[in-house]
Amino acid sequence: MSSTPSPTDRPRPARTAAVIPAAGRGVRLGPGAPKALRVLGGTPMLIHAIRAMAASRAVSLVVVVAPPDGAPEVKHLLDEHALPERTDYLVVPGGETRQESVRLGLDALPEDIAVVLVHDAARPLVPVDTVDAVASAVRGGAPAVVPALPLADTVKEVEPAGTPGEPEPVLATPVRARLRAVQTPQGFDRDTLVRAHAEVAVDGEGATDDAGMVERLGAPVVVVPGHEEAFKVTRPLDLVLAEAVLARRRANDGF
Repeated sequence: MSSTPSPTDRPRPARTAAVIPAAGRGVRLGPGAPKALRVLGGTPMLIHAIRAMAASRAVSLVVVVAPPDGAPEVKHLLDEHALPERTDYLVVPGGETRQESVRLGLDALPEDIAVVLVHDAARPLVPVDTVDAVASAVRGGAPAVVPALPLADTVKEVEPAGTPGEPEPVLATPVRARLRAVQTPQGFDRDTLVRAHAEVAVDGEGATDDAGMVERLGAPVVVVPGHEEAFKVTRPLDLVLAEAVLARRRANDGF
């Protein structure tokens, strides 16, 4: 005769966590604070990015990977800003490269995390619907999922010039309908992403994002629709656009 297990004996459902590597300096935005700590609408971009992840009910933990010597500062920053109370937050020191920082974020995850979203702190305005779509696709069985948009511009493959500013010979024109501009958060089955970081080295000719590392394992990667507001804030003009998007949200939605 079998007995019904007590609530404490039943396995806890697997959870989803978001890892935000925020250890970079952001040199293309010029000197000053690290890019993730630049202010957008009076609030650091990193806080916007954390709130974007925590806005998804699928995400129960956000791991922020701070600059190697900046974890106390980032912890203080999180304490200063209101964040959704139903989400847990963890700050860990990062490494010298993005890959190392993501790996350190993965190392900090509790055992019951089965789905991992990796999100750029420099994409502070990604809508929650995009986060939900990525998490749902991973939970539906995809080992790796990326949000992406079709390209508006024609793309040329060129032979890079030896000196910046010199003319560059065109090698090919890829079929635009087959190309996508990839965004974040990228979503992964945890075991797949951990294996990618253990087995794949990122170099100048290889993967430039986590999904590319999974591709090099031979595992399938699928694309879900991205969003135009999930753009990356890299240059000063991007900050101007981000301020405009944020102002429109506040005017229309009380964001």
